[in-house]
Amino acid sequence: MTTARQDVIDTLLGQHQQIKLLFAQVESATREHKQELFTELVATLAVHETVEQHLVHPLAERDLPDGPKLVPARLAEEDEARQALSDLYARGVADAGFDAQLAVLRDAVAAHAEAEEELEFLRLREVTDPAELARMEAVVQAAQLLAPSAAHPDVATGESRPLAGPPDEVFDRVRELLAQSAGGSGVRS
Repeated sequence: MTTARQDVIDTLLGQHQQIKLLFAQVESATREHKQELFTELVATLAVHETVEQHLVHPLAERDLPDGPKLVPARLAEEDEARQALSDLYARGVADAGFDAQLAVLRDAVAAHAEAEEELEFLRLREVTDPAELARMEAVVQAAQLLAPSAAHPDVATGESRPLAGPPDEVFDRVRELLAQSAGGSGVRS
């Protein structure tokens, strides 16, 4: 009896559910816990979106007949979400407008996830060699080591630094570490 191996599509679909849950948790949290959960949300989105941008979207662009037309819209949505995260970070979780802006981002991210699932993920599984999706999953598993609580060394100082801080910096750190975990294969910079 053979068991199906999880591939990158399974992982990304699971992350979509995790991200929805994190949004709900941030919305209902208070004070320090809200900040911790927001930090986790930023890190989770950074890992997720970086995997999509550097592995899955290029595959969709290459292998789906309409990929060159549909991928730019997903990338634009991801750029907008990254900017919204930066705006929320600058605003701070205690700001009176934080929750309203977070709700707008939550809705945009949910719509984005639905579009990816329908227009990319399930279609890619139909046209992509399962071995390639499994290889991508191995890269994602390496990126999972970048969990929000995981600390990583700062190259300049040698000190540990978690995936926390301004979203642009978190996304950049994840991109660097994903490239290292992929060994440079198939990761766009």
